Amino acid sequence: MTRRTIYFVSDGTGITAQTLGHSLLTQFEGVEFNQVTLPFVDTAARAEECLARIAAEAAAGNGRPIVFSTLVDAEVRAVLRRADAVFLDFFETFIDPLEAALATKSTHTIGRSHSAMDKPGYQHRIEAVNFAMTHDDGASSRELQFADVILVGVSRSGKTPTCLYLALQFGIKAANYPLIPEDFDRMQLPAPVRGHASKTYGLTIAPERLCEIRNERRPNSRYADVDNCRFEVEKAESLMRREGIRWINSTSKSIEEIAATILRELRIERHVY
Repeated sequence: MTRRTIYFVSDGTGITAQTLGHSLLTQFEGVEFNQVTLPFVDTAARAEECLARIAAEAAAGNGRPIVFSTLVDAEVRAVLRRADAVFLDFFETFIDPLEAALATKSTHTIGRSHSAMDKPGYQHRIEAVNFAMTHDDGASSRELQFADVILVGVSRSGKTPTCLYLALQFGIKAANYPLIPEDFDRMQLPAPVRGHASKTYGLTIAPERLCEIRNERRPNSRYADVDNCRFEVEKAESLMRREGIRWINSTSKSIEEIAATILRELRIERHVY
């Protein structure tokens, strides 16, 4: 397996360069990537520091480094272009065609995509994260009517990370409730969730995988026993089926895939970008 060093260079946080670059890199098998993020490169002096670091890597004989750049300033970008590296600049690739299509010049403003400059959007994101934390694992039923989605499922099926991802990435107010033995005895959803079926969505998971996850938290416990996991998953799926709740199996799905499926199936529009 070959190994190449990848640099994500940005005058902001580097999130955009990482996201776009990583999406491209996943298409290549048989190559091990050493991924390095260099954020806040917003002056020529800082660009020179990056240039020296990239040059050292190139001299190490591990193949030419690959640089993904989202640098706005042309002067800073020119410094990085001197590097002995494969230089892929997203702004040059996309901004020029967009300027031509829109018949207007871009602002070339640094850090617009990931900053607090968009105060309403930023505030909405923070409110969504606070909502998810307040309504995690059934901790609160207050203001549940304001939730965009309510996730249900057995303990450790992925509800909490999915809610936080929905809040942070999309500004979605997401609550979650665990399905517990008392719910199975009644074969009813938790009381606070009833009446919100239209925005309730379920997560299920393979019992064997659930057993592994629970054993990391409570080894050799009844909670983590594979037979108990199998019982809970079967009951949870029966309950959701009875209540007409759609669900997704989280066993082999990433949080990104789960979130996208929820948004699509419940027809929820993202609130922030």
